[in-house]
Amino acid sequence: MNRELIINVSSSETTIALVEDKQLVELNKEGNKGGFAVGDIYLGRVRKIMPGLNAAFVNIGHEKDAFVHYLDLGPHFTTLHRLVAHLSTKKKYPRFSSIKLDQPIGKSGKITEMISAGQPILVQVAKEAISTKGPRLTSDISLAGRNVVLIPFTNKISISQKIRSNEERKRLKAIVDKVLPKNYGVIIRTAAMGNNDADIEQDIRSLIKRWEQTLDGIKTKPAPALLTSEMSRTNTIIRDSLNGSFSTICVDNKALYDEIVDYVRVIAPEKERIVKLYKGDRPIFDNFDISRQIKSLFAKYVSLKRGSYLIIEHTEAMHVIDVNSGNRAKVADDQESTALDVNLSAAAEIARQLRLRDMGGIVIVDFIDMHKAENRQKLYEKMQQLMATDKAKHTILPLTKFGLMQITRQRVRPEAISEAKEVCPTCGGSGKISPSILYDKQIENQIAYYTEEKGIRWLKIVASPMIAAYLRRGFWSIRAKWQIKYGCRIRLCEDQSLGMLETKILDKKGRTLM
Repeated sequence: MNRELIINVSSSETTIALVEDKQLVELNKEGNKGGFAVGDIYLGRVRKIMPGLNAAFVNIGHEKDAFVHYLDLGPHFTTLHRLVAHLSTKKKYPRFSSIKLDQPIGKSGKITEMISAGQPILVQVAKEAISTKGPRLTSDISLAGRNVVLIPFTNKISISQKIRSNEERKRLKAIVDKVLPKNYGVIIRTAAMGNNDADIEQDIRSLIKRWEQTLDGIKTKPAPALLTSEMSRTNTIIRDSLNGSFSTICVDNKALYDEIVDYVRVIAPEKERIVKLYKGDRPIFDNFDISRQIKSLFAKYVSLKRGSYLIIEHTEAMHVIDVNSGNRAKVADDQESTALDVNLSAAAEIARQLRLRDMGGIVIVDFIDMHKAENRQKLYEKMQQLMATDKAKHTILPLTKFGLMQITRQRVRPEAISEAKEVCPTCGGSGKISPSILYDKQIENQIAYYTEEKGIRWLKIVASPMIAAYLRRGFWSIRAKWQIKYGCRIRLCEDQSLGMLETKILDKKGRTLM
């Protein structure tokens, strides 16, 4: 499988598209403001205890109070709490590896016995803020690296179940045993399989250093404060996904390109050559046919082959997906085989849509009814196989007698589809379009202003394909006439992501003028 990572950087956000065999399968958006991302570690302050929920609300600096449940405090919370309380006094504390661990707390305790309002608490973001809910927190801290996940306050070493070779498991455990100090545990990731000793040891040492820097921050920063930030979403995806099937990482921003090259050089030097800086005139997503896929795949109706289609709808409680055969049923004699064929095709697209839209919570799929038990079982097994590569935790139940499949999928970030929606730039959300016959005159007025008033002699107009085609049609195009009339150089580029009557005017250095 050919996998590509295409990255578009704008002034407000970074959009990361994961493409498999030229087909978009994941879309991630990361705001450039940063903060409150999964994995970030904060020194928070307890705002309110909720005994009825056995939980508490914590101020970590977010506009909404974050939420932590008793079960998310972790088994070694008493040791963590004692450590935070001591470091908050700015007194000297012994090395972390020499402190004594308390007995693990039980799972049936009360949060009122552990924390009180107003006290500082060390927490990590487990789920980002979604809709009206603030971030979900945990005090069971972990730091993820390329080869291992470091877990303070324990001495346990776990190994990924995907590493099946007993010899390899023994080798990896011996490497970790040699370098891991007391009071630190690790989970050895699948990515560590086959890696040399030095890489794994360096990974562990760098994670220990990050943890020690986090503890140092407690001494100097008053709550609420960010102590350790998870690496950027881009580097996280590269860290977790970089393997032999990755053929290209293409980015259209020089600063981020340099950052990615430096990171890849550390974790996988042999892969440095696949990182490329995009310098084309067309927007990077247009060049790789991603803009079109985003527009078609985030629609309510999703077309399948041979006339069948999906209808995807979102309610407050769940996602509902309806599978329709379209005109397939009219041309097939065997209804059962047609239903199985459509359902199997739909299952592949549904598994892709769950990843693409990052749909979480409860998902109900209404497949076409099948009467044979073996066909229903075949569909269930196919869906399990298709979702095996999905890294989000999920559970799939067999079809009910009504042909419904129930899926639960973990959601740690806001759903991608909600981020993809925006107000129509043409009508401003009103549903009414003003007369556009004089739209070229509006653009010309802007050109006249920048050339005659500001003295600018080089302009770049970025417009929708329809407007661009209108401005360049004919031998003496409108653009050519403008260049002669105003004595300037005008470069015209298309951008499929722009609205029908939306344009941007930039100067020679790429700065937006309009």
